Amino acid sequence: MKIFLVSSEVIPFAKTGGLADVCGSLPVELRRLGHDVVVCMPGYQSAQTGSQPVSETGLELPVELDGREVRGRLLTSRLPDSDVPVWLVQNTELFDRPGLYQDEQGDYGDNCRRFSFFCHFALELLRVHEWFPDVLHCNDWQTGLVPALLRTRLSGQPGYRDIATLMTIHNLAYQGVFDEREMASTGMEAEYFNWRQMEFYGHINLLKTGIVFADAISTVSPQYAREIQTRERGCGLENVLRERSNRLLGVLNGVNTSVWNPGEDRYLAATYGVASWRDGKSANKAALQKEAGFEPQSDVPLIGLVGRLASQKGWSLILPVMTRWLESRAAQWIVLGTGDVAIEESLRQLRRRFPSRLAVDLGFSDALAHRIEAGADIFLMPSQYEPCGLNQQYSMRYGTVPVVHHTGGLADTVVDANPQTVSNRTANGFAFESFDEGSLESALARAVATWTGNPAVWSQLVETGMTTDWSWERSARRYQELYHWLRDV
Repeated sequence: MKIFLVSSEVIPFAKTGGLADVCGSLPVELRRLGHDVVVCMPGYQSAQTGSQPVSETGLELPVELDGREVRGRLLTSRLPDSDVPVWLVQNTELFDRPGLYQDEQGDYGDNCRRFSFFCHFALELLRVHEWFPDVLHCNDWQTGLVPALLRTRLSGQPGYRDIATLMTIHNLAYQGVFDEREMASTGMEAEYFNWRQMEFYGHINLLKTGIVFADAISTVSPQYAREIQTRERGCGLENVLRERSNRLLGVLNGVNTSVWNPGEDRYLAATYGVASWRDGKSANKAALQKEAGFEPQSDVPLIGLVGRLASQKGWSLILPVMTRWLESRAAQWIVLGTGDVAIEESLRQLRRRFPSRLAVDLGFSDALAHRIEAGADIFLMPSQYEPCGLNQQYSMRYGTVPVVHHTGGLADTVVDANPQTVSNRTANGFAFESFDEGSLESALARAVATWTGNPAVWSQLVETGMTTDWSWERSARRYQELYHWLRDV
């Protein structure tokens, strides 16, 4: 099967979040399953100056936007350790910038035009190469015009009319909403600016556009697919999504098991597997405590947090609970992340008060992220909402037991330890239902009590998490089923 995957982010070329991980990993696994896959993305500065070589092709093409011709050129590369081609759409005016979507002043004012150009150019490349896919897999609002263009302007053209489209929503909160005056930039006729197709409360909504015109819609976890059809999590698009519920499903993201592998991780003090996790985690915990400036204490739980310092990630609950525990309970905490300045300042103040029990790194270090996953006993991830989440999967792969809010992908991956799940050996962590301080604190207390007083159950949780298949191969096989279904309906 021929699969064309279009995305605004692909690791290692450009990344701001999990979208890049998906679009850099899924195509490689699909190729291993025997599919002919091509990836297409914008040719940002970071894409051209990174670790992966990028080549000029000499191919230059025109695209007509808002009544004038805009020319772009094609660069090529490959995904690392694979033969999957990457087509990079380059235009100096639109993509030769330090940031992907914004600078220090905020979002770029011409983002609608930038990604409209990208969508038009990507579709034109199919004609030029005479390579028409069976499935065109779009990702997030930046590619929302692709299904619309296929079903309108290109619907009668040879090669294009038989392409099936999948629109994947990675985070519904980001929708690509623009002023109505940008319709000319999209290349779509004004008639499509209506409440059933592109219009959203008087504005253009490119994610809605993709949802409406695509043959099917997916999200990055089954639970999130259900949640976004509710008023609480639908971000204003719940009615649109409910109308398409028979074409909406969730496919859980995987993790790169060659990068996140405790048995071969070059960042760790000691590597280990499921048969040697006690010694391995003990060595990594001692090394992490030393790195954090803590006294190495094997009998004190070490709680790790890695990720954005944002309200979505549950920091309104974490900070008061962390403060109480630092004041009254024997536990060590280590935080890695950056984001909201108020959260950063709160963490600095707590660090000054409790330097022997709280370590804070306000930035991002891939190496330290790996060491926290390996050295912590408990990983805390109480997100208010979480489309999929990867850190809880990393944690379980490294034998670190997660404590999470029961939402989105966290609900799909973390099975709360209760008498029934412990008895049937499906438990792999601790989860709480209500998003409030008391529920988080109770779940964390249960985790620490189990770690301290019930080593047999703790071992079961660790080993269940470590032996579960979190790989992209599992996810790719599910996408493969979805692609075949799209071609058959």
